[in-house]
Amino acid sequence: MTVVGVRLEFPSNQPIVLLRESDGTRFLPIFVGTPEATAIAYALEGLPTPRPMTHDLFKNVLDDRKIILRRVDITALEDRTFFALLYLDHDGEVKEVDARPSDALALAVRYGADSVEIFADEAVLAEAAVELSEELEPAESQVEQFREFLDTISPDDFG
Repeated sequence: MTVVGVRLEFPSNQPIVLLRESDGTRFLPIFVGTPEATAIAYALEGLPTPRPMTHDLFKNVLDDRKIILRRVDITALEDRTFFALLYLDHDGEVKEVDARPSDALALAVRYGADSVEIFADEAVLAEAAVELSEELEPAESQVEQFREFLDTISPDDFG
């Protein structure tokens, strides 16, 4: 999966982080909190902050301890709540750490677009992903289709 960006769902103005299948046409919208949406958006845009945000701090600690974030997995969707795992590598020993997807993604995007692999379990995609088109289309068309999709959904649609 790749992180497409952060959008607001209207009319509630609830932030959504949007993931896209790297080799497909399915999109996975995940409702997130405003602080996490801001953290993801800042990192995607490369916007500096006067002081480290929480996810910057976590990355700095991992870097200092020479721990590498290898992978983020969106593992489950239960009662409208997404679950994720971080795969942290310390000297070749990889440990799984439970995380909220919003925090996992906010951390992953701080490493750069191709540095951390992001996956979503097929069961999660089957339940919550949306296929916007049969063919890959120009970005503007995809964004417009996604905006139209957002106009028709609410957080309750993922339950």
